[in-house]
Amino acid sequence: MFSKVLVANRGEIAVRIVRALEELGVGSVAVYAELDRDAPHVARADEAFLLGGPGPAESYLNVEKLLAVAGESGAEAVHPGYGFLAENAAFARACQEAGIVFIGPPAEAIEAMGSKTRARELMAAAGVPIVPGTTDTVETLEQAARIAAEEVGYPVAIKAAGGGGGKGFRVAESEDELQGAFEGAAREGEKFFSDPRVYIERYLPDPRHVELQVLADSHGHFVHLGERDCSIQRRHQKLIEESPAPEWIVDPEMRERIGKIATDAARAVDYRGAGTIEGLLATDPDTGGEAEYFFLEMNTRVQVEHCVTEMTTGIDIVKEGIRVAAGEQLSFSQEEVQLRGHAIECRINAEDAAKKFAPAPGRISAYREPAGPGVRVDSGVQAGSEVSPMYDPMVAKLICWDVDRQQATARMLRALEEYEIEGLRTLIPFHRALLGTEQWAKGETCRDLLSDRQWLKSLAQPAPAAPAEEPDEGQLVEQDYTVEVSGKRFEVKVIGPPYGGQNGLAPGGPAAGAARKPPRRERSGAGGGGGGADALISPIQGTVLKVAVEQGAAVQEGALIAVVEAMKMENEITAHKAGTVAELPISPGASVATGDTLAVISSGE
Repeated sequence: MFSKVLVANRGEIAVRIVRALEELGVGSVAVYAELDRDAPHVARADEAFLLGGPGPAESYLNVEKLLAVAGESGAEAVHPGYGFLAENAAFARACQEAGIVFIGPPAEAIEAMGSKTRARELMAAAGVPIVPGTTDTVETLEQAARIAAEEVGYPVAIKAAGGGGGKGFRVAESEDELQGAFEGAAREGEKFFSDPRVYIERYLPDPRHVELQVLADSHGHFVHLGERDCSIQRRHQKLIEESPAPEWIVDPEMRERIGKIATDAARAVDYRGAGTIEGLLATDPDTGGEAEYFFLEMNTRVQVEHCVTEMTTGIDIVKEGIRVAAGEQLSFSQEEVQLRGHAIECRINAEDAAKKFAPAPGRISAYREPAGPGVRVDSGVQAGSEVSPMYDPMVAKLICWDVDRQQATARMLRALEEYEIEGLRTLIPFHRALLGTEQWAKGETCRDLLSDRQWLKSLAQPAPAAPAEEPDEGQLVEQDYTVEVSGKRFEVKVIGPPYGGQNGLAPGGPAAGAARKPPRRERSGAGGGGGGADALISPIQGTVLKVAVEQGAAVQEGALIAVVEAMKMENEITAHKAGTVAELPISPGASVATGDTLAVISSGE
């Protein structure tokens, strides 16, 4: 076993890995961006090293800096978690060349399954059923139009060749929507995977998203841990997961069949460690009849939703992956895997469901997690944590287990009521509402609810409470400060005038303690320049990726005006009324704040 492991990630997954290392008696090394200096994963690890500036490129994606920290700290291995460099074959190779173990599959397996077209080709050769579509990338819009019309048929899914996790996925219901889907998938592929290539699949209407957890070691053992049903999604990204799937969806016979598909897929690429075979359970679009299982993709890493499988099998997936990387055999056989009870996971994201799941970054002013039998919370935040627009919107994962699906749902609803997060909007109201519906009780995919604007609008939340008033200058107050030692921060309490006063009570002077609030930024009219009811206001802070109209253009209500990227998601901003684009003060690459005017649409009266 390793003596020390570097955790090349942040947030809840970094805390999760550090906990596993503690239980294995292995030292942990955290890394952090400037923005995450006070994050729980930094305080939890044995050592911590600053990587660089606030953005991912300067920190969690900087291979050179990560390897330098591994060498300086004496870490023998690197655990990438998920996201960032977890499925980056070049990073896995760089670790190997530096004499550091990459806790994950071989670079060759990452490459084979990271290219979705290559993965489809390998799976077809191994006898694994794939969704009808291309196994080669599609180079031009004209080629895509021909394939969609003559070979695949509408609706079609346009997917990034290097994609995954819902990124680089667009659907075209007809030829009119093909250009937007093609360009959007290519753009996200370039942004998130440095690969703009795309391919085409038949889009299956209302399929179930069913995935299999697999584990493999270097001694020839391949096992699966049963399935997870991840059909509750928005923008092809998961919101709620459960294990096992409802029994009327996946029975023991089907579980054995799709389990074999999963282990065959892992063997086809000589896999090692923890991975997931994702698939769609749907009626074959060509033959109809009984539902079939189609290979979708393989995620060559631990999944966000691995927790529900841990709860129903009792197997620690993260620790097994670390043991396998250290050369050990899996600690169990396929015959020893048993599913007990039912587990549900709700992703507690900083999003506003009432506004099309718009990102809602902010600072958490108060925080209390639920507890009790069968309740687990994987989080990487605390009171005072900043949920930044630079990263994904996940605050925590809430996982509940009970003896069956109905009772697990009741326990989850109780836990959601207990969960207190103040200072920003989250998906807690959405989860409470959806889990109380008849559709959820019947085990439906709930896509009708997720596309029902009126139902989503009914989940509107009040604005987060304003911060408490600051004390007067002459008043003595108890203040919390931090002292940084060897990359880790420790709390210090001081009683004195606010902000250290003239006595400089804060370590390092007032600048090291609590800073004064910056002047309020005043906005005129409806937002950032006015326009009244004609102004189309940005609901989020982010970066303009695309402007879909020109000044002077006539638009209908609901027409696409711009695409704004925030918290690793693309958000389509549509016209709030019909009229003429009188003003268009934005351009691709520009930064916008919540409340800024994106366009002024006059009624043309």
